[in-house]
Amino acid sequence: MITSSWKLSGLAALSLTLLAGTGAAMAQNAKAANATVAFLMPDQASTRYEEHDYPGFKAEMEKLCPTCKVIYQNADANVSRQQQQFNSAISQGAKVIVLDPVDSAAAASLVKQAQSQGIKVIAYDRPIPDAKADFYVSFDNQAIGKSIADSLVQHLKKSNVTASEGTGVLQINGSPTDAAAGLIKKGIHEGLDNSGYPILAEYDTPDWAPPKAQQWASGQITRFGKNILGVVAANDGTAGGAIAAFKAAGVNPVPPVTGNDATIAALQLIIAGDQYNTISKPSEIVAAAAAKVAVQFLEGGTPKGETTLYDTPSQLFVPAVITAENLKAEIIDKKINTAEQLCTGRYVEGCKKLGIIQ
Repeated sequence: MITSSWKLSGLAALSLTLLAGTGAAMAQNAKAANATVAFLMPDQASTRYEEHDYPGFKAEMEKLCPTCKVIYQNADANVSRQQQQFNSAISQGAKVIVLDPVDSAAAASLVKQAQSQGIKVIAYDRPIPDAKADFYVSFDNQAIGKSIADSLVQHLKKSNVTASEGTGVLQINGSPTDAAAGLIKKGIHEGLDNSGYPILAEYDTPDWAPPKAQQWASGQITRFGKNILGVVAANDGTAGGAIAAFKAAGVNPVPPVTGNDATIAALQLIIAGDQYNTISKPSEIVAAAAAKVAVQFLEGGTPKGETTLYDTPSQLFVPAVITAENLKAEIIDKKINTAEQLCTGRYVEGCKKLGIIQ
């Protein structure tokens, strides 16, 4: 099954690379010493940026360049605010800016603005198709979309759920201004289009906002009712919105719903049986890769990508699909989250059933 075949081999290799390079980097940090680096994230609709990305980036920067100053800002899904934060980072002397754009198209002008002043831009998580950033670090978003869709399709087939006339699945995509969401959407279509499970309706969720996903899903439940066999949601926030809509409509059990990001809330929904899958992508490790690239730029180097995306040297990592079957092995045993974090309140019984706690 896909839930057990996707491994974090790329992440493990990266970890070894980072460990091997740490001592050397600290020894040759003369050019990087006291430099300023900005880490600009897009929104707070997902908790990942404060819980995982920024802590991971900051920790690796402290290892590789202890005297470097890190500026962290979150635009809260506001394009104008991100522009202001970007300009502020430049005025504070940032030599490298790690940018996860609110609006991938609008970010093209930011890249050109920085590069015209000799400032390096690392596109992070979301690509910037209309401008060539100096580097791109992310998980493979198209592969994420395909993997969550494939996982759902396999689950429906294994459960002997067939699509009769009028039945099918809902597809809830991410923000229409996010190029990464576009890649996830493309991957979802790769998984669904010839699966035998028609897409009843599809929605691009503005700002990835869970309440907007919930509102849309509620309308589709009224429209299609029991003909909805499952939902492919592009991240855990939109998945949570869909699940809330089903529960508000009195649907029990909730049809299988996919997700992405392995937030604590989503993992608990999987434990409770309300969400079918999510994607474990330990953002701290990708953030650490961005920090490594940033320091290489500060030292005057030219980081080499493993591939090229949108004419930009890129490092893409393959994550793992998480379901109830492998949650303990992939999340608890790998110490991504602890039983104490997940097994609280109404989730205790589910944790016992999955063998997470006794």
